Amino acid sequence: MMFLFYLLLFVFLFLCVFLTFIILIQESKSTGFGASFGGGDSSESLFGTSTATVLKKFTAYVGIIFMVTCLILSLWTTAISPTPKAMVEQISEEE
Repeated sequence: MMFLFYLLLFVFLFLCVFLTFIILIQESKSTGFGASFGGGDSSESLFGTSTATVLKKFTAYVGIIFMVTCLILSLWTTAISPTPKAMVEQISEEE
């Protein structure tokens, strides 16, 4: 069970880096990091003329997957962490 937790944690960290990269390569209103990947001129785009639309949709899908994994990991960590009452009982038993 812990293998799945760490696997999901690895996927979450990968999504963090991947989502950051996708956001940075998008065309901005000013010349930004996206201009170095061809975002300055939409007619000479690397992925075609509809790159902005495709990247926006892809970013939305990756963002939704990121939020779902974040929610799952937060619920999972609260489920596997010991409750404060159980920790107090364990400390009192040790004494």
